[in-house]
Amino acid sequence: MSGIDQQLQRLIESESRRPHTHGVFLGVQSADGRVNFRGAAGDAAPDCPYFIASVTKMYTVAVLMGLADERRLDLDAPIAAHLPHDLLDGIHVHKGTDHSRRLTVAQLIHQTSGLPDYFEGGFAEDFKQNRDRAYSVADALALARRKPPAAAPDSGRSHYSDTNYQLLGAIVEAVTDQPLANAFQHRIFDQLGLADTYLYDCAHPRPVEPLPLYYKSTQLSLPLALSSERGTGGIVSTLADSLRFLRAYFDGELFDPAHFARMHDWNALFFPMQYGYGLMRFKLPSWMTLFRETPELIGHSGSTGSFAFYAPREQVYLAGTFNQFDKPSRPFNVMLRVVAITSRTAS
Repeated sequence: MSGIDQQLQRLIESESRRPHTHGVFLGVQSADGRVNFRGAAGDAAPDCPYFIASVTKMYTVAVLMGLADERRLDLDAPIAAHLPHDLLDGIHVHKGTDHSRRLTVAQLIHQTSGLPDYFEGGFAEDFKQNRDRAYSVADALALARRKPPAAAPDSGRSHYSDTNYQLLGAIVEAVTDQPLANAFQHRIFDQLGLADTYLYDCAHPRPVEPLPLYYKSTQLSLPLALSSERGTGGIVSTLADSLRFLRAYFDGELFDPAHFARMHDWNALFFPMQYGYGLMRFKLPSWMTLFRETPELIGHSGSTGSFAFYAPREQVYLAGTFNQFDKPSRPFNVMLRVVAITSRTAS
């Protein structure tokens, strides 16, 4: 094991000893091949499959951008062009104006629709209390309908809502005329050779099940709910496959890289996070770091402490998970430490 591998392994072993930590995964690759680390600590092994949670949104957007390249999808068209009107009716009524049928695909991707989130304040509590149930896109929208919108569409900032990505998964199915799992398989998994990545479906068990999720000390059993997360958070992957996807994503293997000009149109999300088209941007302001430069991280994280990010200046790719619903922001400090380790080694 190289010196840098030893440092990274010590880091995740230290993290695994913290409270409510049952397994930690970390994969790190540099563009020049100098770093190629895959490690795990706690109740985990580096090749174990794990739920990537909301990192799934990057996969959903990759499919949508590919469909736009094929001119099968107009990102600026209303979603009512693809989905039944009765499914959409009343999902976004803001200050007496019904925007439901006028919402666009781009607004959903960019989290600028203003749609209320069915998950936080709704199904999220079921997850944490280990209450399992299946739900459809229509069920998610029914819950969202009972909540006020966060804002009018295109209000000038992004409002994170899993409702957007339930709808986007349904749009992929409508445009491709195939189940979302098949669209992912054909357009991403097969193309990149991701043999251990799939959209989770408890009705079709796999020889090796993903590592169980936790909320604090409780091991969760949520096969129905996790099968219902679909395009918003339902993919299972491994460190090797996650790193392969991450590199392909930013290298332009899955869609025309000209889309990045639009995808990097960053909006405020919640401090210090910004949101683009299916991407998060994490960059600490200089006043928080005594004016020391810190890495810019672009990618996505999930409510289970999952993460997949690229540091463009350092050209380092990072993926992994803490497999824990408690403190989903935990990966960000660790990623900064990882980039610091790889940078010190390079110098």
